[in-house]
Amino acid sequence: MAGKIKLGRRQLLLAGSAGAITVATGIARPAIGRAGERPVLTHGVQSGDADLNSATVWTRADRPSRVTFEIATTDSFKAVHRAVGLDSLPETDFAVKALIRDLPAGQDIFFRATARDLAGGVASEPLVGRFRTAPAGRRDISFVWSGDTAGQGWGIDEARGGMRIYDTMLKLRPDFFIHSGDTIYADGPIPSEQKLPDGSMWKNLVTDEVSKVAETLAEFRGRYKYNLMDRNLRAFAAEVPMMAQWDDHEVTNNWSASKQLADDKRYSVKSVGLLAARGMRAFHEYMPMSASPEEVGRVYRKVSYGPSLDIFFLDMRTYRAANGDNRQTEEGPESVFLGEEQLAWLKRELLNSRATWKVIAADMPLGVVVFDDGRLKKGSEAIAQGDGPALGRELEIAALLRFIKHARIRNTVWLTADVHYTAAHYYDPNKAQFQDFDPFWEFVSGPLHAGSFGPGDLDNTFGPQLRYVKAPSAEQGQNTPPSAGLQFFGHVAIDGNTEAMKVTLKDVAGADLWSTVLEPARA
Repeated sequence: MAGKIKLGRRQLLLAGSAGAITVATGIARPAIGRAGERPVLTHGVQSGDADLNSATVWTRADRPSRVTFEIATTDSFKAVHRAVGLDSLPETDFAVKALIRDLPAGQDIFFRATARDLAGGVASEPLVGRFRTAPAGRRDISFVWSGDTAGQGWGIDEARGGMRIYDTMLKLRPDFFIHSGDTIYADGPIPSEQKLPDGSMWKNLVTDEVSKVAETLAEFRGRYKYNLMDRNLRAFAAEVPMMAQWDDHEVTNNWSASKQLADDKRYSVKSVGLLAARGMRAFHEYMPMSASPEEVGRVYRKVSYGPSLDIFFLDMRTYRAANGDNRQTEEGPESVFLGEEQLAWLKRELLNSRATWKVIAADMPLGVVVFDDGRLKKGSEAIAQGDGPALGRELEIAALLRFIKHARIRNTVWLTADVHYTAAHYYDPNKAQFQDFDPFWEFVSGPLHAGSFGPGDLDNTFGPQLRYVKAPSAEQGQNTPPSAGLQFFGHVAIDGNTEAMKVTLKDVAGADLWSTVLEPARA
């Protein structure tokens, strides 16, 4: 039986994109007006960053409104234990989110959103979502991860079921979902139709904002609104809390300080810095992320999910130096990838973690070679540059892996996406050019709903051994459509008794492609 939330007199909730603090108790249910006058919650509800005692909830109205989130431990909402009211205004594109604190651990939590028109006072139909807080003690944990949504012009084809992979993941009833980046494709226009290899047509839903590359803030916002038009994604978001990070396509392909748009006729805005600022604002407005008090807009963070699991989210995009040849022999300004502050944070948090498993959620793989210019196979977009010893951006990773080994930090697992195929990599120091690290696993999965590519070449610096891969065949070619079935996600199950971690790579149909069981090392 669900327990009740015990509340004190003060109930603080961090609310809205501006980070305002709202104190709310005893808010009455809004009155219902005539149906034709009602506000509408346009893109469903979402939750995110659910941990032991808190989570963030999100929705969006269609007009200036007072949005009320009601919090309960049963879906009947007979006893509303907490409520918070937020103003939905044009400054945040009418999107609102609130950090709900002081929740009981290991509890199913229900939240109900209602919008009241600020001008007329009439209320919307309510929308209900749910999430589960992390356990205080050991229990079974289940979660999924993947990346890359609505890329390469493959959008929502309702006749083909839309973004079906979200429905497949929902059937597993995971505790949470890690979106490993490329949550949108701001640089990829979505056409009304694309021809498939069999001669039939893929027919996309299209909006004005996705018909061109995103340049204005409204166009960046429109990308997130477009994805939430998909019924599978909306149903998934209402039931499964998301933990999101970003990569390049939230702004433009392979962006860094060296990105030049002068010759790209699709863009009238040529400043990558301006595009990145607009892209980051839209990302934080539409992702149900908890705001960082240390740094406005910070993406890297730790989410604790009980005694068995800590998750460390990296930002491999914001702090990097310019993409280049990536062959520096010593660390310096040109080799920066994670950056000094993020690396110091990660080392400190790993060292202080008491969780059995330390999952490092990276938005790019460590050992897959990703070129800045894929057509010419020139420059580095990711970490690896082709061969050992540790050079360029690999120097930061080498220092991190050395630290993990000598600090005796056990049970680190890396999860990532980005490359649009699925794979399992075992990093073996005995087969590496740089050898001062403990062996570890990296699992890759994606895309969620985008073109499929790969597989990529592996760099030998850290000795990755390919244990499994599924990617388009030579006959299928690159940028295979979602209808080809090469859409992938990963599932992680941690046993509450033994704490063994089972990792399974799965496809859009839910088929198990490959799995392994990792036994935790004990101190």
